Amino acid sequence: MVLAVFAGLPGVGKSTLAARVAAELPAAVLAVDTVDFTLQRYEVTETRPGYAAYGVVAALAELQLHIGHHVIIDAVNPVKAARQLWVELSERMKVPLRVVEVVCGDDAEHRRRVEARYESRDHDGIPDWVRVLERQKEYEPYLGPRLVVDTFLAKEPVGPVVEYLS
Repeated sequence: MVLAVFAGLPGVGKSTLAARVAAELPAAVLAVDTVDFTLQRYEVTETRPGYAAYGVVAALAELQLHIGHHVIIDAVNPVKAARQLWVELSERMKVPLRVVEVVCGDDAEHRRRVEARYESRDHDGIPDWVRVLERQKEYEPYLGPRLVVDTFLAKEPVGPVVEYLS
């Protein structure tokens, strides 16, 4: 069993890569955005936006790990406090934690992806390019072991990611 965390800015390809890797392992994919958008749709308000979504995903991940499933967390994970949730969960459940930091090494392509997602959005939570740049300023560098995957350069990243997680 493994707890994998796919981290990175919106629009870099985390969700797409997570889904493809999950199909190979197999693993449950738990996306913080899905929970966050659902809470918003049901008009659940919180003083710290996004905080509850991370907590809900951590609780669901713990259940899946307890059952014996591999789990992939799909979340921006911009700051150490968010990342610490996964460290604590992996220690509590006694499973390895593997971080996959997903980037898009070409700014023009990253912007194109973000703008395409924003144009086709089916809810208000999808950030525009300006918001992604704001998030980039908030994003703390990852320290420690991780696999960095550039979705612009990597022609077929699924195999190396599955190998890293295994």
